[in-house]
Amino acid sequence: MPAVRAMAKQVGASPKRLKPIMDAVRGMSVNQALDHLSLMTSPWARSVAKVVQSAASNAENNEFMNRSELRITRISADQARPLKRFRPRARGRIGRVTRRSSHIIIEVDEIQES
Repeated sequence: MPAVRAMAKQVGASPKRLKPIMDAVRGMSVNQALDHLSLMTSPWARSVAKVVQSAASNAENNEFMNRSELRITRISADQARPLKRFRPRARGRIGRVTRRSSHIIIEVDEIQES
């Protein structure tokens, strides 16, 4: 049975900001990862937790997998389309501001612990 995916597109955080959060939960079981994310102080941990929850629900309802045996097999934050803005600078010039965003992709699979 293939791994089940969930994706959140155009999340307003840069991949660099999401990477430490994702590294902390990579390879964990779903329940353990959700507990870990709920205790993090970063506001982006809630966005990652939503996608983990969605992947677990997809696996449970669409593929009839057991939630207690689900483990995160792949988690990544790919760069999405940035917002391009301008900010006034000295002497009538402008400075370019690029607000980066990302796509959060999470795959879960059923792994029996032996």
